[in-house]
Amino acid sequence: MKIPLLLPLIFGLLATLARANVACPVIFSDHMVLQRERPVAIWGTAAADERVTVEFAGQTKTAKASADGKWRVDLDAMPASKESRTLTIRATNTLTLSDVLVGEVWFCSGQSNMEKQLGPRKGQKPADNYEEATRQANHPLLRLYQVPHYSKPSDKILGLRWVPCTPETVAATEFSAAGYYFGAELLRELDVPIGLIHSSYGGTMIEAWTPREAFERTPELTPLLTKPYHAWVKGVQATELFGSMVAPYVPYTLRGFLWYQGESNLMAGETAAYTLKLRTLIESWRAYWNQPAAPFYYVLIAPFRYSPRDKDPAQLTAEALPLFWEAQAAVVKTVPHTGFIVTTDIGNVKDIHPTNKRDVGLRLASLALAETYAKANAAPQSPRLFASKISEQKIALTFAHVGTGLKSRDGKPLDSFLIAGDDKKFVPAEATLDGTDIIVVSSPVVAKPVAVRFAWSETANPNLVNSAGLPAVPFRTDAWPINYERPAPAAPAEPAATPKSTSP
Repeated sequence: MKIPLLLPLIFGLLATLARANVACPVIFSDHMVLQRERPVAIWGTAAADERVTVEFAGQTKTAKASADGKWRVDLDAMPASKESRTLTIRATNTLTLSDVLVGEVWFCSGQSNMEKQLGPRKGQKPADNYEEATRQANHPLLRLYQVPHYSKPSDKILGLRWVPCTPETVAATEFSAAGYYFGAELLRELDVPIGLIHSSYGGTMIEAWTPREAFERTPELTPLLTKPYHAWVKGVQATELFGSMVAPYVPYTLRGFLWYQGESNLMAGETAAYTLKLRTLIESWRAYWNQPAAPFYYVLIAPFRYSPRDKDPAQLTAEALPLFWEAQAAVVKTVPHTGFIVTTDIGNVKDIHPTNKRDVGLRLASLALAETYAKANAAPQSPRLFASKISEQKIALTFAHVGTGLKSRDGKPLDSFLIAGDDKKFVPAEATLDGTDIIVVSSPVVAKPVAVRFAWSETANPNLVNSAGLPAVPFRTDAWPINYERPAPAAPAEPAATPKSTSP
């Protein structure tokens, strides 16, 4: 008769003991990679005031859990190590994490083009050469961490734990193809362990990946907290994915970030506004990780025919995408330790998910190798307009990031240049190389040119490249207003009223 009365006490005691067990977030698992050359944060929960000891690579660090059970230690900075070692966390219980390496860690995020895996995906074509790429994906020192949507694993996805990269795991995790190629190239060039955390969600807008505090301290963005916006994924609103797919992995020590996103914001009718949103996201992520100089590299989205679409929230013109590229590219002017890659030459104007993810990953890797790791590289960035000078009937354009010189990718005359006079009417221009970094633009029908535009179309695929074969950044030298949304169709005219019969 007394046993039923004791059951609540027993269950309560068991719950208390369970809460007392030392624990870490799911990002800490076997096969993980710890960031080299920086103090490494290890954190978790335990009983209030409990002493926690962390042991790794000859280091022993202790911490006392706070009143709410939270604790953290920081391991001293370590050199890269391919040695498989054990990380031990001791309190009332012991956690043992095996096969832990030390190397470089990157966080990869965005929407569907970052999320796109090597193999088949419903509604999409697989990445180019995916079968051979998957067979060759045997890289024991490349470790993958897949974050499922909302950090909730499904039966299909092997997620929320570190796994060595093998043909089986790269397929089972449905890991980002762009991220995979990036990591494999870093591994080849740096010869140190590489850890990739992949957290993406197709069809989502940048607002979903931005923390609430960032909106609250940015007056221009604050209204977005309460204003529902169009989302291709039902229910994904501002701040939501930051809370479920980014914040749980803060402050896991890492080197930097990769970002491949923007199509959803463009289809919602955004151009210049995206600059502030991307800058806000970068600054807020760096603040959360307490790494104000963490490199942040991103992708200018690929060419695609947005203007014929009539099911998007905004009905765009063919100039909306170039304006969006302009907004993306503007971030590097005000935010240090950032860079972007151009994809005008690897897109498919009929497919919003280009299948060439290898060059995306390799270009991001080249940028990181040059800018973050100071590796010799002839031209890690695309050629970019540096200055323009009007002279009689011509405009001379000077470019930066040309390597050993500009050239035509296909050997044909340079294309995709437009020129205009004061009448603001742009016509195709002739463009010729003058030396290694200057292009002279003119047209026989524009006597007094004042402005040039380059690759200024949603279907742009220009042949201007630098010595590394990287395509030039689309640009314009004018600041004239541009209509990027088509006017709403006129309402059908009311039918004329039928005169009433006056017949008897």
